[in-house]
Amino acid sequence: MDCARFSAQFSPGELLNEPVTTIECEACRAVLSLPGAQRAQICPYCASPNVIAGRIDGDAPKFCVPHSQGETLATRALKAWQSRLGFFRHPGVRKAKLESFQGVYLPAVLYSAVTHTRYSASIGEEYYETTTRTVIVNGKSETRTEREKKHEWRPLAGSFSAYATDIIVSASSGLPNEELEAVEPFDLRALRRYSQGLVAGWAVEAPTRGFNECLELARREFVGHVGGRLAGFMPGDTHSSLRHESLIEQETADSVLVPLWVLALKYADDRPALRVLVNGQTGKTWAKVPWSWKRIAIAVTIALAAIAALVLFLEHKR
Repeated sequence: MDCARFSAQFSPGELLNEPVTTIECEACRAVLSLPGAQRAQICPYCASPNVIAGRIDGDAPKFCVPHSQGETLATRALKAWQSRLGFFRHPGVRKAKLESFQGVYLPAVLYSAVTHTRYSASIGEEYYETTTRTVIVNGKSETRTEREKKHEWRPLAGSFSAYATDIIVSASSGLPNEELEAVEPFDLRALRRYSQGLVAGWAVEAPTRGFNECLELARREFVGHVGGRLAGFMPGDTHSSLRHESLIEQETADSVLVPLWVLALKYADDRPALRVLVNGQTGKTWAKVPWSWKRIAIAVTIALAAIAALVLFLEHKR
């Protein structure tokens, strides 16, 4: 296995010989270096005031995907995201003020590998049979002819090879990899060798997830992609019992910084802040927006009342 290990800690501000403020959030465990004279009294990830001063030492990452269009992109993306929220989402999210969002470079791992996969599945071909049956309707017997869909199943097995070069997994223990996936992809054509100037003026988070954990996350994501591709090119009308085993080879893993805008959105006094992420390159926005169960309950009540009224009307017409 050819995997390049990444540094667990780094401080780009110190590499630039500029003053930095380093904070660690006691709630979500994020560790960030803030540029210049910036100070943070709350965590930009979760809005927790429980932040403490700290220090980060170590080597710089290997690659960086630069931010694009800066705050203009983030503002436009956040407003568009709010406008698209559905009626059944918590109304406070749509009305909340978009303020104090922070541009961040997130530590991640860029992974590539080759996999050789063996698979097996049952392939189903659809066909129809015509059946005739007798039913009783209003006390009278009727003969009905129906077409019944059936499947002819046959086994299939084979091998499949795939190459992945663009898998990115979060190296931040404060930001789950599933959340980073939600705002991917990043355009890796913009990938640059890390240089001090690329991150000047930006907050930079330090890696807080270990190399082995990141590597395992990347492998699982890769195998999941392989499973999706296999499911997509299965022949026949349908398939079942798809199983696959993968041998992963020629792995590489490099440290990389990816651009995000992070907003800890306060939308209700009795709720914790909602973390909103914006891809700093594309503007793709995501948050796990809570449902408005009150609005859902009202809608269900109205729907049931309408159905009941329709039933009564039809009964009255008979």
